[in-house]
Amino acid sequence: MASPTANSASSRTVPARPNTAFRQLRGELSPGEFAAAVRRAARDIGEQVSCDARYVGRVESGAIRCPNYAYERVFRHMFPGLTLSGMGFAPRETVRGRRARTAAGATPPATESDHRDTRIQSCEESDVLRRAFITGGPTAALGMAAQPPRAAAVPAPRPPSGGRAGAAEAAAVEEAVRQIRLLDDRHGAEGLHHRAAAPLQAAYALLDAGAQRRSVSDRLHAGTGELAISVGWLAHDSGRFDEARSYYAEALATARICGDRGLEAHAFCNTAFLARDAGRPREAVRAAQAAQQAARRLASPRLLSLLALREAGGCALLADRSGCEQALLRAQRLFGRGPADPDPEWMSFFGEAELEGLEAQCWSALGEGGRAAEHARRAVALQNPHFTRNIALFTAELAGDLAAGGAPDEAAAAGTRALHLLGQVRSARIRAMLDGTARILRPRRGAPEVAAFLDRYAALPVAWGNGT
Repeated sequence: MASPTANSASSRTVPARPNTAFRQLRGELSPGEFAAAVRRAARDIGEQVSCDARYVGRVESGAIRCPNYAYERVFRHMFPGLTLSGMGFAPRETVRGRRARTAAGATPPATESDHRDTRIQSCEESDVLRRAFITGGPTAALGMAAQPPRAAAVPAPRPPSGGRAGAAEAAAVEEAVRQIRLLDDRHGAEGLHHRAAAPLQAAYALLDAGAQRRSVSDRLHAGTGELAISVGWLAHDSGRFDEARSYYAEALATARICGDRGLEAHAFCNTAFLARDAGRPREAVRAAQAAQQAARRLASPRLLSLLALREAGGCALLADRSGCEQALLRAQRLFGRGPADPDPEWMSFFGEAELEGLEAQCWSALGEGGRAAEHARRAVALQNPHFTRNIALFTAELAGDLAAGGAPDEAAAAGTRALHLLGQVRSARIRAMLDGTARILRPRRGAPEVAAFLDRYAALPVAWGNGT
């Protein structure tokens, strides 16, 4: 076990002071309602934050003394005219890692490890979170940048300095999940999924090291399970179905070990999605139904709506029109109940656009090209600009539906828009959809717009979304 002095050397800690100013800004809203307002404000300005009631509680308790830059932009949008200090936050320069410690000109006092839960990290993105998870933190480890991810080395995982994982390590795993999701939303899976495996191995190393408290152990198991699902999804979207299946199975095993029904529902949800894409529709239906069983007591109509859509997708591939229509009606009814506090954080992508897009896929599988195109158009129109990958996905879906429905010029126009988006997104699934559209349109090359699309498609770099 490391000495108190060694522990304190990795981060500066200060006693937590409740942020009463921020609590006043929340007013009469519950933490969950306020978190929903934060997410809506983020969407208004094109930001993406995973705010929930727990985050609001950490701010109000003083555990988060200064928000990261994304949250700062959202809070300034919500409360124009207020500075960070006016919202009750500490100046950024006083809480940002080594610079703050150097400016202070003193070595932090020793902190007994047995009293870690009465002290807080000086900043949400402090050095201890980075070193406790993997060198450079999940953001640096994944090579985050404004451009689509490129190949980069990922540092090896390191165990916690104190021997057992604490709240800082659990928070680092949770943050890695968020960063992977943000990158995927913007750029797709290609170039990211290989590097994302290293944070997952680091998370397993933390589990093996053990946790200081049961609450930390629960967070580590849940975070590691979600991380396994995220890495599995990156493999899934890159066309590596066997890898994805293995990661989803790991997540499901983790959920069963810790008795986490929410994680279990998520793992089955993605397993259903994968089974549909891999051409195993019966497995897709069974997995979706198992997910609904796990989610029944979670009080999240939106989650049950998504799971009903997963079931509908499997039924459509089985040509079970009745089963598909029943599942679609159930999904629409549940979606109509609106968001709820228990909605999982990972479902930030699931809105009206996703509902329309998944229904479009069902009608396409049932051979209803016209209905499919109608829903695909709505999916594209309704999609939040932040979700670049989904805009590309549903635009490619629209192109395929129009091509199958005998509208070659419109299909070519939609396909060209999707090709343009592939400059920002790397996804084997989207590339495969455009492959199908190109095959259907080749006999119509005589039309100028079709010829332009086919020429641009032929010039697409092989590495863009081909899963290699």
